[in-house]
Amino acid sequence: MADQAAPGTMADAAGDTGAHGLDARTGAHGLDAQTSPSYVQEAHHGRPASWVAVSIIIVGFVVGGIAMVTGPTWWLFWTAAAVVVIGGVFALSVHILDDWY
Repeated sequence: MADQAAPGTMADAAGDTGAHGLDARTGAHGLDAQTSPSYVQEAHHGRPASWVAVSIIIVGFVVGGIAMVTGPTWWLFWTAAAVVVIGGVFALSVHILDDWY
């Protein structure tokens, strides 16, 4: 039988740091502090107001789904649809789209 390479990738064997600058073997950055890339951004998880807006919209969708399964209960469905619209208007009023950058 022919000799086969050890488990892993060719990047592991070559010590390649890959597209993200991480060493494939150690997971450490291949760049030192002086040559670190300027494109690295901090973690961004959104503002609390944006999460409230998304939560309102999700509650509206869940309640609307429950209303369709239990009947359908149309008054509850349309109330949930109104909650989704209100959540969308609230999301736009708090500039939720500015959270993306």
